[in-house]
Amino acid sequence: MKSELGLRTLLISSVVSVSAWACPAADRARDGSAPMPPVLSAMQSELDRSFAALSKADPATYFLSYTVSDRNYAEVSGSNGALLSSSEDRGRWLEVQSRVGSYQLDSTHKIGDRQPSWTSPGTTVSLDDDLPVLRREIWRETDRQYRAASEALIKVKTSQQIEVQTAEGAAPDFSAEAPHVSIGPRVDIQVDRKPWEDRVRRYTAAFSQSPYTLNSIVTFTALGMNQYQTDTEGAKIAFGQAHYRLELFVQSKAPDGMDIDRYTNFDWLDPKDAPDDKTISAAVQKLIHEMEALDQAPLADPYAGPTLLTGRAAAVFFHEVFGHRVEGFRQKDIAEGQTFTSKIGEQIMPDFISIKDDPTEKTLDRQMLLGSYPFDDEGVAATSTLLVDKGVLKTFLMSRSPLMDIPHSNGHGRRQLGYTPVARQGNLIVSSSNGVPFAELRQKLVALVREQHLPYGLLIDDIEGGFTFTGRGQPQAFQVTPLVVYRVFSDGRPDQLVRGVNIVGTPLVSLSKIVATSDKQEVFNGYCGAESGSVPVSAVSPAILISEMEFAKKETSTDRPPILPPPAHDPEAKEQQR
Repeated sequence: MKSELGLRTLLISSVVSVSAWACPAADRARDGSAPMPPVLSAMQSELDRSFAALSKADPATYFLSYTVSDRNYAEVSGSNGALLSSSEDRGRWLEVQSRVGSYQLDSTHKIGDRQPSWTSPGTTVSLDDDLPVLRREIWRETDRQYRAASEALIKVKTSQQIEVQTAEGAAPDFSAEAPHVSIGPRVDIQVDRKPWEDRVRRYTAAFSQSPYTLNSIVTFTALGMNQYQTDTEGAKIAFGQAHYRLELFVQSKAPDGMDIDRYTNFDWLDPKDAPDDKTISAAVQKLIHEMEALDQAPLADPYAGPTLLTGRAAAVFFHEVFGHRVEGFRQKDIAEGQTFTSKIGEQIMPDFISIKDDPTEKTLDRQMLLGSYPFDDEGVAATSTLLVDKGVLKTFLMSRSPLMDIPHSNGHGRRQLGYTPVARQGNLIVSSSNGVPFAELRQKLVALVREQHLPYGLLIDDIEGGFTFTGRGQPQAFQVTPLVVYRVFSDGRPDQLVRGVNIVGTPLVSLSKIVATSDKQEVFNGYCGAESGSVPVSAVSPAILISEMEFAKKETSTDRPPILPPPAHDPEAKEQQR
């Protein structure tokens, strides 16, 4: 996963409006919740017409679905005291899923070791609510996708005659789900970019006050997304979501050539909850202080020993080490490592730890959870799914690609626009039944260091993100990139900031070595890139103490820092300007 990652009146610079869909009362959803949006009505009409014909074709379409995603996006970005860009964009994306064959075996079935195409069946469509035009665009895309699915099914049936099938490979290709009918209010965002243009200039200018700053970027984004879904099982869904984000990034270069990056972000759902200038200024100063300290910090050596991860760092650890390996589609793919495929009902981590993935939770302690959504990208309602109960693995994250013993989705089929949905994480939430205050957890770290006769342990205070290998042809390993690392000495010396290491390890061993946790959860919001593209996620965890964790040297640059200091910090340049 790649993490990301003034006056009160200035904060009210963007507006979210929630409105009913403008359409006749006769087009109301069957549950009476709200009027049927015109776009959804057009989609349903064309769906009925197309399926009536294609379900009788040879080969026959057994399932047909349409999704239209209407996206409003605004972005303002600045660097080193100046404006880089300021823009707004709107677009609509149509996805047609035409499945030919049957729920058991259809045109999407993976053939041998060939990697499936994750590119979504989809295309851009007109922005106007001109229903005849929209229906014509849907008609053309439906024909294209039916033809492609028909050709794919021929190859699938041929492969069945010559290839050995694994147990999970014999699971159905698609699950039949109870249809949802839910018409939520439409979300519209209006963003006044001018105040944000001023703010990104000021924030990045503040970074430039430090002579250590090589580059700085601040970016504000606003996203309003309205999604419409309908399928031949009877689903009719319309919902909207809005999300605002401010990202702060500053970069330096140490004397030995290593890049020093510091980053933080703020996420919120309502414009009135935007962080104020005082909050942002404090974050800027904190990043500058850490950047300057890291620039002068010594390089760390490779290490294996006791390690304490703060909550945000532990959250990324669980996302990479555990979360990706319980995504359901990996359990039926012979090319995957399948770390946990046969371990349901077994103890895979300490009994004081439980883990759920709950996209229905929007906030935790008033902090936004980025991985929340009401319905997944296959029209299944988001569901809180208990993955680990007191250390015992209970189930997997499921899309509509079923397993032999888990025949239905639990609402985790997700994708970036332009990709095909697969099982992905949403809000991965780790809890502990015997957490202790962080100060006590730190004392436990020191005690472990002494027991193992080591001079120090490591404390991971902040983390950038990481990645994991899950394929069978690769080592079943993960790597997490810490940004702020301290040596904690057993003899009582002050902590020492160090740099230049990555956390490395293997999942089964690493999870078994968790020995204690704190009593307070922390949130990491980021974007996770995997097979179905980049999706917003949250990971929540208390701090964790691991009895042994391995660190390797971080890849670095050999380029020297700039020969001259920045102009504003060059005494000779200032003298020439006088």
